[in-house]
Amino acid sequence: MQNRKVAIIDDNQDSLRELEEILRMAGYTPVLVDDILGAVDTAIENKPDVILMELKMPHKNGFAFADAINRVFERKKIPIIAMSNLFEDEFKWLMDFCGIKRWIKKPFLPLDVIWAVENEIEEDNQRGIERRLVGVEIMA
Repeated sequence: MQNRKVAIIDDNQDSLRELEEILRMAGYTPVLVDDILGAVDTAIENKPDVILMELKMPHKNGFAFADAINRVFERKKIPIIAMSNLFEDEFKWLMDFCGIKRWIKKPFLPLDVIWAVENEIEEDNQRGIERRLVGVEIMA
């Protein structure tokens, strides 16, 4: 978990501060973003290990952001965890289409956030190992 960066994208300042505290106490380095319009640039600059993102924000929704960030980081996709107080059945299809693997329903418990972040990092590490092993020849 050393120096793991988690970008938090939310237009609600209270949510940003709460998530920042939760993640900092768990040993992560939070990168706060309160405007989704600048979120792609922030992700490019900071290269977070995970993105924790509110789905419903002004100017651009989280689905559009997720699609854009996955296009920018095509080779090494950054895991995205969606947050919202409302999830509908069609969100599941949209999340899958945009590359969002996990979601947290608000209000959430701090341990829910930590569990989701740690699981995304672990799964991403496993995917990285699998990618590296694809080209390895096994010698008998």
